[in-house]
Amino acid sequence: YSGWAEPFDISFADLMHKHGAIPFVQIDPLFASMSGIANGAYDDYLRSYADSVRSFGHPVVIGFGHEMNGSWYPWGYHHVQPASFVAAWRHIVALFAGQGAQNVTWLWTINDDRPGTGPIKAWWPGQRYVTWVGIDGYYLRPSDTFGSVFGSTIKQVRAFTKKPVLLSETAVGPRSNPFAKIQDLFAGMHQYGTLGLVWFDKKQDDGILHQNWRLEGDAPAEAAFRLGVSSTLARS
Repeated sequence: YSGWAEPFDISFADLMHKHGAIPFVQIDPLFASMSGIANGAYDDYLRSYADSVRSFGHPVVIGFGHEMNGSWYPWGYHHVQPASFVAAWRHIVALFAGQGAQNVTWLWTINDDRPGTGPIKAWWPGQRYVTWVGIDGYYLRPSDTFGSVFGSTIKQVRAFTKKPVLLSETAVGPRSNPFAKIQDLFAGMHQYGTLGLVWFDKKQDDGILHQNWRLEGDAPAEAAFRLGVSSTLARS
């Protein structure tokens, strides 16, 4: 996660590349104006960022204003009009292309659809401006399944695009029976043909929405995850 006005960290990206990993950055436009972005007010910063990405010279996955269909970020639902967000997104993608940063995979990231989130399609920038679709969602309770967490959202996305889907932020909480639910997660990924996942491997302790998501220290969860990677994803 990269704050607005933070530069692209080439040294860290180089380190990741040496280890065979592709940098994945979510640019969060905190305190930035969507209309200002669209109108070019931040172009000096964006050009500098794009030039750094181009100079890196290897693939980079970049998202902007993730989970905009939710109301918990100032760039999202109930705070910003979807058309304003879309204009900002398109401007950023066009600017990067103009700077020659052709090594970017653009990840448009939504939260899984749930009561209180906004209409997904309203935030869609269009086929020309998106490479992959990202969906963020978590297994919170024992009743959660891949279908209930991601299924309906994927179906909505498929109504307007066939772009590849990445589970861009996910984990299975300790309250939901991780050994069984991690297996369900990988089975669902295979069934729905998703690209893969980014596991939110962070310890939190603030109610049902902020559990301890770390795999480390939970032997059954680790075993289920390793099995899912080696068997389910290997045949996807």
